[in-house]
Parts: sequence; structure tokens; C-alpha cells
Amino acid sequence: MSKLGFIGLGVMGSPMAEHLLVGGHQLFVHTRSRVPDSLIVGGAKVCANGKAVAENSELIFTMLPDTPDVAAVLFARDGVADGLSPGKLVIDMSSISPLETKRFAERIYSFGSDYLDAPVSGGQVGAQAATLTIMVGGNQQPFERARPFFELMGRHITLVGKNGDGQMCKVANQIIVALTIEAVGEALLLAAKAGADPAKIKQALMGGFASSRILEVHGERMLKRNFDPGFRIELHQKDLSLALSTARQIGVSLPNTSTCQELFNSCSAHGGKAWDHSGMVRALETLANFEIGQTA
Repeated sequence: MSKLGFIGLGVMGSPMAEHLLVGGHQLFVHTRSRVPDSLIVGGAKVCANGKAVAENSELIFTMLPDTPDVAAVLFARDGVADGLSPGKLVIDMSSISPLETKRFAERIYSFGSDYLDAPVSGGQVGAQAATLTIMVGGNQQPFERARPFFELMGRHITLVGKNGDGQMCKVANQIIVALTIEAVGEALLLAAKAGADPAKIKQALMGGFASSRILEVHGERMLKRNFDPGFRIELHQKDLSLALSTARQIGVSLPNTSTCQELFNSCSAHGGKAWDHSGMVRALETLANFEIGQTA
């Protein structure tokens, strides 16, 4: 049994923390909202702040919405840093700025503790099923120390490089996902407006080189007009903002990422920030004055 801390018990963090608890570990938790009953019944100890979580835990996991949230939880008064001592390990599983992550790691090292950035892919379904993909940045020794706990939450676990590289991997993942959703939307919209059956087009494409998980899952969402979350557009907007801000800082142009962000922005401006990110197609449909599924 290990003493683990978990801060941030939202739609992702709550099932992830529960897997650690079911794995037989002692769990100390803190969140700004209500701690789920399932964790309390399972034996999790509720702490007043991040400092108390860190004082009671050997490894401290965080799963928070954005970079400022992680900074506050780690370094504000009564935050995690105030409860650290040499030998502890902080593991941030949020999706945040790669460059700020490097700065956070250096500050945690100054307390004699270790730091891993370990963002995830797989969404709420993956968190609940413990099938997340976990992309880790940091040193080998803390990674090996954390691996048994990652294996309780995910299936594909990779140490991709130094601190910040885990977050960079997640940013790259979100670029590929957004651009592929956009490509699927363009292809099905073009076919539909030209008078072809988009469902048959999708079926045919799934047997060829264009086949992908995004074509299979999000193409089906587009055909069925099912944009219930899923992975919300506002979350993908945040991730693309991280990609674009990082690119500006290091002098890289991401023109197609910028286009996808503008399409997400258009959806949000029309009340769609809570749609699944496959809802990006609705911005394309607005430009075409045509919806997939209509008769040409």
C-alpha cells in the first residue's frame, strides 16, 4: 500500500483517483468541488488543501483544467509546494503549457522532490475504463516509480522525454485530432452536397488508406448529428491555444491548426462550446449553407 494524493476530481480525475483506490492504495484527496461519494465510501481521506495532501502523500497527482490552475494548486499559499519534502513525487496529468511545465518542474526540484508531466488521451470513457494513453515527460527513475500507478489508470504508457515533452506530445496529439476531424468534415460535406450518400462514402473510405478511428467515430457522429459530449469543443480550443502559443514562442507556423481553431471559435460563438469536438463540422456546414444528411 502506498500513500497517494490526488487533486482535481472532475469528470476525468474522479475515475482516475478511484482506480488508484481500488488498486489498494491509501488516497488523500482535495478538489474545489464536492468529493464524489464513491471515493469517500472507498476510504479516501479528504484534505483541506494541497499542502495537506502533499504532507500525507508519497506521490501527488494533479488533474486540473489549465495552466493557471496547476500553478495555483502547486505554488499558491497552502499549495502542494508548502507540503513537500525531499523524496516526494509530483505528477501533473493535466493538459497544460509545455514551456510552463518546465518551469514548474524546476521549482519542484528545488524542494528536493521529483516531477513528471503525464497528460492523457482517451477522454472520460478512457478514464472510466482505465484505458488512457499516458504521455510522460521527466527522468527515468521517477517514471519507473510511478509506472505501477499509471498502469492502474491507463493502457499505453510512454516516457517520451524530459520534462515538458509529455505536454508537447499531448499538444501534438490534439493538433492531429483537430486537423483530422476537419478533414473528415470537409470530405463528408463535399460528398453530401454533391448528391452522394455520405454514409456510403464513409463505409467505402473505411476500407481504404483514408481509414482512421476519427473517420469511424466522429464521421458517424456527423452523420447522426450527435454532438453531445464527448470531448467538449471548449477543451479542444484550450489545447489548440496551447499549441499556437507555444508555436509563437519558438517561431513555428501552424496554419492548419489556426484554421481549426477558427472553426472551433465559430462553433463556440454560436452556442457550441459544450458540443463534442466533432461538432466542428457545423462551422463548415454554415460556410457551405448545407448540412450533411440533407438532400442536395
